[in-house]
Amino acid sequence: MPVPRALTIATSDSGGGAGIQADLKAFAAAGAHGMSALVALTAQNTAGMTAIQELPPEFVLAQLDAVFEDIGVDAAKTGMLFSRRLSETVAGYLEEHRVAAEDAAVGAEGPGTFHARLYDAPYGLGPGTLDGRANIEEV
Repeated sequence: MPVPRALTIATSDSGGGAGIQADLKAFAAAGAHGMSALVALTAQNTAGMTAIQELPPEFVLAQLDAVFEDIGVDAAKTGMLFSRRLSETVAGYLEEHRVAAEDAAVGAEGPGTFHARLYDAPYGLGPGTLDGRANIEEV
């Protein structure tokens, strides 16, 4: 049986307790091959976050292309996508590649910044779908 290929699209947590670092640990514990595409970088630890840097959408797309074109993706999870611009970039890419995603975070612009069109896509989302629908209405 092939190893599932799981992609996290999120922000880095330099303290290792959240973000892509935590997602990759969870993927490994579940027996999946974990991959990541960063949307922002943080300077943070257990006491808090002191800085954050958004990455350009073109760089995010380059990371996604690198993973999808070579390794492939069976499932994706998004974390904090930081901005509406990056949320729309990621949503458009996943929609184009018909990959289901779990939207699991509150971004800088508030809850539900993941693009609404994925919530009605025929291929669906992960377990947080109902939470995601509620969050979209709050934006």
